[in-house]
Amino acid sequence: MSTTIDDTPAPPLATLVAETIAPPAGIRALASELLRSPVTVAGLVVIVVLLIIAIAGPSLAPQDPLAQSFLHRGAPPSAAHWLGTDRYGRDTFSRVLIGTRWSLALGLGAPLIAGVIGTLVGAVSGFFGGWTDRITSRVTDMLMAFPALLLGIMIAAALGPGFGNLVGAVSVAFVPRFIRVARAATLTVRREPYIEASFAAGQHPLRIVLKHVLPNISGPIVVVGTLWIATAIRIEATLSFIGLGVQAPAPSWGNIVRDGLTDLLGSPWPVISAGAILTLCVLAFNIVGDAVRDVLDPEYRE
Repeated sequence: MSTTIDDTPAPPLATLVAETIAPPAGIRALASELLRSPVTVAGLVVIVVLLIIAIAGPSLAPQDPLAQSFLHRGAPPSAAHWLGTDRYGRDTFSRVLIGTRWSLALGLGAPLIAGVIGTLVGAVSGFFGGWTDRITSRVTDMLMAFPALLLGIMIAAALGPGFGNLVGAVSVAFVPRFIRVARAATLTVRREPYIEASFAAGQHPLRIVLKHVLPNISGPIVVVGTLWIATAIRIEATLSFIGLGVQAPAPSWGNIVRDGLTDLLGSPWPVISAGAILTLCVLAFNIVGDAVRDVLDPEYRE
């Protein structure tokens, strides 16, 4: 009996390390598709810049966003105040920078919380069926009858003003949307042969849900979560505008616009600057969300 010796040289250590720390193929493919479109790249650049501003806002702000000055009320843009001042003499540029943190914190946090809760509930409901699925479906249908903004206003009004209550209100408003998407995707995955094989192998149902169902329904969930970030930012601005979100004197894009409207003719700069950055942020997330949907959603790929 002869023995064959494989004399192929081993790959260099650097190659092994690079393969170990390299991102998964799915993430690389998604990044490659997103970077093909100049419009999507522009949206990603805007989002990265806004994230940097949200993280380093206090150090980037040239002035104290809460400092009032009677002598500089309603001042136009200048070297000292790049975006002018509001009716209290506060620097609009610094307030817009600090307000970015609140808007992105809710825009990213609320869909994440709602996505985790809604995905788990929807996956369990669709996988096990029975009375659990019937109750979950009826409650979800009832909540889906209300638009997300209206439901968020109702919950925020019941909880009271404050950023923590605002995050909870928006998260609850988004949960039914994630439940419906996760349940529909689970019903499709539930009929796959590998699920039947897992049952035949004696695996626990919860283990099957965590190991096989959730990874295979992650695509639609990521698409929905990405698209709802822009909606969460708009809802935060709306609720802060009507006094149910971030409370003064803390700056938020919504309450900056509200304060600016009270003296629109004397000092239009808060409304213009906060409205422009809000529009740019929502547009950037919508562009990136549409691109992610085009990549991950099979119906749009076709």
